[in-house]
Amino acid sequence: MRDAKTYHYPMTLFDPESAHVVLEPLEAGNGHWVGAPCVLYLPDEKAFYLYYRRRRPRGEGTDRGFACYIARSKDGKHFEDIWSAPKHAFGNSPSVEKSSLVRDADGRFLLFVSYVDNADNRWRIDMLEADTPAQFDPALRRPVFTAADIHAEGVKDPFVINIGGLWHMIASYAPPPAVVDASSREAMHATADIYNTGIAKSSTGLAISGDGRNWEWQGDIFAPREQGWDSYCSRISSLVRTGQQWVVFYDGSADVSQNYEEQCGLAFSADLRTFTRLSVNGPVVQSRGGSRSVRYVDAVPVDDDLYFYYECARADGAHDLRLSIVPRDVFCLS
Repeated sequence: MRDAKTYHYPMTLFDPESAHVVLEPLEAGNGHWVGAPCVLYLPDEKAFYLYYRRRRPRGEGTDRGFACYIARSKDGKHFEDIWSAPKHAFGNSPSVEKSSLVRDADGRFLLFVSYVDNADNRWRIDMLEADTPAQFDPALRRPVFTAADIHAEGVKDPFVINIGGLWHMIASYAPPPAVVDASSREAMHATADIYNTGIAKSSTGLAISGDGRNWEWQGDIFAPREQGWDSYCSRISSLVRTGQQWVVFYDGSADVSQNYEEQCGLAFSADLRTFTRLSVNGPVVQSRGGSRSVRYVDAVPVDDDLYFYYECARADGAHDLRLSIVPRDVFCLS
């Protein structure tokens, strides 16, 4: 849907340069990344569970998103791995990306994983279920959405949240372009990443579920603008309830050259169907190195604070995973 209204928003969310570096890439240089985080905080355990993936540049052995991990922490800063899976565990996938980790009312853990389907080179989302995060078995994964299920060219990067007993999945998807010639159709999935071709844009859609396992696709909710810094990609990464509004964090880019190097925007919504963008003229936070990318922001309420976990560009072109902590009342918009 179109935005109901837009506002200018001059505030910087946080300073990546003063952040705590949670994880560093295995090597320096462009394309060596660690990030795409999702953090589940459990107050009853006073424990943090962090999902993340590691990536290498294309053409370097086990390239792209070659493995995903879950780590546990008591303070939200220092994590120890408790689970991992290589991309090959997901049907010999070319790449694995962001996932969403949640716990249901029965105490079961659900992991919604996005990866490239080796059958058609299109992004898809599957679900793993276990009593503890350390017990996830990719061989027992269940399909949630393929690109074909939603009549799209790819679907990935889920953010899953339970709102009043109804599960919501917010996901990046690539709507089919209005006009595609023969050469574009052939190139669309040749690299196993539709988002890096410039043929289709990166939008955000919504699905709902009563049990967290059977999902109904609702359609587009947050599309790229016609022009501006977020006119190629508008990908919601997380959201937080404050008063009567949802504060929404999203990744934006102006064109395909910024794919993999998106930056963070801010919006709010009362119903998760219509949105007011606060970041009209540009992103609300940037790093000072390399591409200046700050992306995949996951905002986690912890007592009176928000713990921001995000993937951040360094001067050498690599991405690390950082944490910034901000008082929660900064985002009281109601």
